Amino acid sequence: MKVEQIYTGCLAQGAYFIESNGEAVVIDPLREVEPYLARAEASGVKIKYVFETHFHADFVSGHLDLAKKTGAQIVFGPNANPDFDAHIAQDGEIFKVGNIQFKVLHTPGHTMESTCFLLIDAHGKDTALFSGDTLFIGDVGRPDLAQKAAHMTQEQLAETLFDSLRNKIMPLADDIIVYPAHGAGSACGKNMSKETTDTLGNQKQNNYALRANMSKAEFVKEVTTGLMPPPAYFPLNVAMNKKGYARIDAVLEQGTHALSPAAFEAAANETGAVILDTRDAQTFAKAFIPNAINIGIDGSFAPWVGAMIPDIKQAILLVTDEGREEEVVTRLARVGYDNALGFLKGGIQSWIADSRETDAIRSITADEMVLELKTGNVEVLDVRKSSEYLSEHMLNAENAPLDFINDSMLKVDKNKTYMVHCAGGYRSMIFSSILKARGYDNLIDVQGGFKAIKETGKVAVSEYVCPSTLL
Repeated sequence: MKVEQIYTGCLAQGAYFIESNGEAVVIDPLREVEPYLARAEASGVKIKYVFETHFHADFVSGHLDLAKKTGAQIVFGPNANPDFDAHIAQDGEIFKVGNIQFKVLHTPGHTMESTCFLLIDAHGKDTALFSGDTLFIGDVGRPDLAQKAAHMTQEQLAETLFDSLRNKIMPLADDIIVYPAHGAGSACGKNMSKETTDTLGNQKQNNYALRANMSKAEFVKEVTTGLMPPPAYFPLNVAMNKKGYARIDAVLEQGTHALSPAAFEAAANETGAVILDTRDAQTFAKAFIPNAINIGIDGSFAPWVGAMIPDIKQAILLVTDEGREEEVVTRLARVGYDNALGFLKGGIQSWIADSRETDAIRSITADEMVLELKTGNVEVLDVRKSSEYLSEHMLNAENAPLDFINDSMLKVDKNKTYMVHCAGGYRSMIFSSILKARGYDNLIDVQGGFKAIKETGKVAVSEYVCPSTLL
């Protein structure tokens, strides 16, 4: 028996490949299925099942393509009702894979179809729990995402989750290894650990939601406190996972179509496509196509695309670092953005060589910011999350979270100059580029963000407060 966690940092997501005696199962696969096919071929095993712990909201799963390419059976837990062929398992049902077994544990609460899969080894011992979004390391799944579909309030879903944890998971042996679907950084929970696995016994001791003396009312209050609205693309991804989607091969073929500068500009004008520039923030700042927005590929790219581009059907044209076009299209597809029309062949250099107009955003160091502050003619926008700002911030800086950019931009006066910072420089450039595209030409990016600003030792900051569990 072999258990492999395939962790994707951009989405803070864990998929699993488990094999035994010539057969394998994949749990919660990502959209691109080649990595799983390659593992199966290398090990000489046949993928027998694709287990889905629930209808995911934060990414598009690869269950359909994987089933079509391997003949594997898709398995959901009770209450699932997909628009495609799948086996809807019963609570307690057993699935055999080689010499091992998986037992279905229906654990509603995060969603009503949420299900964990308990791995039983060849000797009949409960060994591992693939807990999906029901149980994380340090947290549990947020209970507000499935309210509409379940016709329940978040409090009612939290009560259901409490019962699932107490009746199905906590009675299991302490030495069982917990393999969740997400880790720190995911918006599916609010207090997740950076660790991606743990024993169930440790979680019973250290996870606030599994306290033995916790009442249902206390659980509901703690789990629902600090929940912020989920990203707009979440329900759209749920719909794709439930109803189906285009083949990843077709999405990649369209998105990796190379366009000359003239063809790129024509496509932008004809389709109203968003020009998405995925280069490093500081490289982008020096020269970019007018009205392009920057979301760097080397960061939490897919979640920020989902947060900043509300329509997953939006046409997108890409400017990337050379050789990374397919990576960008793949990562867009992971969160359902299938309408990439192509990329600028030769990158920004070809655009400049063709004597086409470029734009720029002024970007300064933290030390230069200190000097700017002395003029008294600039204000400071902190675009981190409210929880980060409340934990520690520059005195006199105004919080304008990138997460809620449409509300935050209302705080920007076109007649004033603002220096914009986040934690490390990634989000501030997203914020500045979007406002630049909307006609705001009065923002200065601060390189290195709050970390660099604090390290100067030359600005006053608020007293540190331990970060809250706000999302």
